[in-house]
Amino acid sequence: MFASDRPGPIEGDDSMEKGSSGGIDSSTLSWSGAASPAMPATLVIADAALGDTPEHAVLAAGGALRGRVSWQDALERLERQGPLAVVLAEARGASDAAIAPVLPLLDAMARRGDARVVVTLDVEQIDLLSATLGGRGIEFLCAPSDVECVAALYIAGIGEGHRIHDVSRNAEAVRLQRLNEEVARIAETLARLTRGETETRQADGVGEPVQGYRAPPPADDTAVVTARDIREAIRARRLRDQYFGKGLFEDPAWDMLLDLFAAELERAQVSVSSLCIAAAVAPTTALRWIARMTEAGLFERRPDPFDRRRAFLGLSARASLGMRNYAAAIGRGGLAMV
Repeated sequence: MFASDRPGPIEGDDSMEKGSSGGIDSSTLSWSGAASPAMPATLVIADAALGDTPEHAVLAAGGALRGRVSWQDALERLERQGPLAVVLAEARGASDAAIAPVLPLLDAMARRGDARVVVTLDVEQIDLLSATLGGRGIEFLCAPSDVECVAALYIAGIGEGHRIHDVSRNAEAVRLQRLNEEVARIAETLARLTRGETETRQADGVGEPVQGYRAPPPADDTAVVTARDIREAIRARRLRDQYFGKGLFEDPAWDMLLDLFAAELERAQVSVSSLCIAAAVAPTTALRWIARMTEAGLFERRPDPFDRRRAFLGLSARASLGMRNYAAAIGRGGLAMV
């Protein structure tokens, strides 16, 4: 149960009732600092079927609730709503028809920096939501636990001016920082490949000099990689899970690069949900990686010309050239792609 001494005020909402909180125990969080009017304002968009779990998540993260509205009434509320810090959009269980009209406005708010938008969704809703919500201030949570939702809300800006001693939230922040660093490293590597630079560099710039590997100059008969080669490499990577268990070799960035490269060679389209499957990690993790890889200029979002509710993903020109140069170097060296 959530703590009964809630840390922030509820404003503009009469739907809160005493009862089950959805599974977060009060011992999970310990608070420092009293509630104040400066707590970030948060609006909840959720249908009645979810009960009061969304409100509890906002309060557990230290937010000031500015009300709750259904998806049916969300568009009108957002158009007249005053300043907000965060919008919690609970799409789980809501119909596509109710959600679709609201998504462009949420995306615009995030892109303008008017508010951070935390979106919870079911796996079946990935394509619908990701087709419209592509702004930098969007955080997707696919079938999240209560603790994951609270952590995401805090990171989005709820609880500023307060300290939450929450192991889950701290671990999440560290993981996101590492994710950003990894994407930056991949982007730099691909950029060097597009320039023909293959000399190994130390990522942190410290330590003793090492002998870098320099690939031979491109030959006239550069090896040609096929989609079949890439698919076989992907199958080989998945085969490891059968013998060592899932999770030990998670590498979603590379798995997605391989999948998009194979699709490019096949002249096939890849939906966001399909790429999440190819990443071989939890959907929420895959969506975060897709967002970071897109921001890094490695992935490009391409709308489906026949269905506005869906978007495809592909390699950017820089990423495509980097993958082709990498594959050619592998072929010239007689090495296996892994």
